[in-house]
Amino acid sequence: MEERWSTEHVLSLAPDQASCKAAGKLSAPAPWSQTGWGQGALWGQCKGSGSTPYRTVVELATPAYKCTCPSRKFPCKHALGLLLLWSGSPEAVAEGAEPPEWAAEWLNGRQQRSEQAVQRRTAKAEAEAADPAAARRRADRRAARVAAGAQELRLRLADRVRHGLADHTAATGGWGEVAARMVDAQAPGLASRVRELDDTPQQGLLAEYALLHLLAGAYGRVGQLPDPLAATVRARVGFTTETAELLAGPTTRDRWLVLGARDTSDERLTTRRLWLRGAKTGRPALLLAFGRPGQAPDLALPTGRLLEAELAFHPGVRPLRAVLGTRYGAPEAGPAEAPAGLSVTEAVTEYGAAVADDPWLESWPTTLSGIVPVLGSDGWQLTDGRHSVPVRRGSVPESALWRLAAVSAGHPITLFGEYGHAGFAPVTAWGHDHRPTGVAQ
Repeated sequence: MEERWSTEHVLSLAPDQASCKAAGKLSAPAPWSQTGWGQGALWGQCKGSGSTPYRTVVELATPAYKCTCPSRKFPCKHALGLLLLWSGSPEAVAEGAEPPEWAAEWLNGRQQRSEQAVQRRTAKAEAEAADPAAARRRADRRAARVAAGAQELRLRLADRVRHGLADHTAATGGWGEVAARMVDAQAPGLASRVRELDDTPQQGLLAEYALLHLLAGAYGRVGQLPDPLAATVRARVGFTTETAELLAGPTTRDRWLVLGARDTSDERLTTRRLWLRGAKTGRPALLLAFGRPGQAPDLALPTGRLLEAELAFHPGVRPLRAVLGTRYGAPEAGPAEAPAGLSVTEAVTEYGAAVADDPWLESWPTTLSGIVPVLGSDGWQLTDGRHSVPVRRGSVPESALWRLAAVSAGHPITLFGEYGHAGFAPVTAWGHDHRPTGVAQ
């Protein structure tokens, strides 16, 4: 039977703070009827303003949600409220029950769609295996298009430098048209970096030009590079590896400590970043999950918990991004102490070594120990008494930094986040009680 989730875990699924507040009002037994829990699912009917109650069902493994309410948020307040009821009032939700017909119909449909998706992926793999020459031709055509796009980008960059950097848009126009050309060349990674040039401050423009020129040039001779570096270059340019292909290769099984999570949103999607560290291997890992606007990503792991699972890492010179494979049970209680961390000097050294391997790396997951957040004339700093690193501007709201200072109260704490050339972006803090606290929450 699935372990009941903590309140923190449930609220981490919410698409926004308003949903958390609304769900709290539905976390008591009063509005609910016909609730149940069994076969990896949770269901119930919630009384609303109309005569017909809303039917809500949650598939716990993914998780996934279905509700008859008109809300466009996923999960909606009813799904979150039902999860909070299940978490905080076990006696209110019958355990081991059979799902009603309306819940079973949706759950069975999900199972069928999942099986069909597996069949489609299997059929695609079999088709490629049956005609490897055709698959090779497609790959060669794309490689040629990307190479042509990379060469064009190098010429465009050289042209911009010849015009000078004093006004990098007036004489030559913006970078939107060049980004579109990179999309046409099937190089989305290059396109994304090119789009950012229009918003890059002038003092940092030459460095960005140089990194892009280096990346485009590296792809031009990617066949001559060592395999790990070649994989990094391909990934930066925009080549991807299918999840099934990664999981079919070597995996790393460990008890993974969840160090923190952070959601970012734009008009297209919500991206969730989850950072893990292997309890035995000490290896860092980054999981990415995505959701449509107004919808929280499916993957949610509570900070500070341990999850025994297999991870498959994307290839590269510094493998970090991974996909989640087989899980061996639900997340369990983590260590009572804060995770081990580095001094500021050690963190700078570690990031320097990472950049030496991957010049396009903007940050690296880092845990600092024994640091105190302070506000100085140049903004917020993190100091261990001997050395300091700046907090990356805009990485968290100003109010979150004041809360972080309150957690510290002038005493050393442990802080996890991403450290890079622009400073440290804090994610999770461990104060005197050794309990993890999300910095931006």
